[in-house]
Amino acid sequence: MPNVSPRSRAPRGPLKALPAPAVDNWLARGYLAVVAVALGFFLYAVYLSPDPGFAGIWPLMATAPLSFVLFAPAFPDFLPSWLSPLVFSAGVALCGLVNATLLGLLVRRLRAPGARSTG
Repeated sequence: MPNVSPRSRAPRGPLKALPAPAVDNWLARGYLAVVAVALGFFLYAVYLSPDPGFAGIWPLMATAPLSFVLFAPAFPDFLPSWLSPLVFSAGVALCGLVNATLLGLLVRRLRAPGARSTG
């Protein structure tokens, strides 16, 4: 059996392979930490602070490219007021995971042996 490190083996299922780049390097993990802090600040401001103000702008900016597309249409008016922050939080978490996966794939691509050309 060849000497293969556990990190170089591919995950066994397609569902495990999809979010793997989001957590296999420090850049993507750091990005997820920033998104988690921004989302935590938003949830604190909405549920515990007397005036949330513009607290939703921080998670939107942290997940900027994808969140602008996802949240461009306004929330429907038929949602109860307590559910809107939860829907917003789920959307931000999904956008953060997708962005972290793309960052992880970029880092993998840049670290590949043939990625850099010597000139």
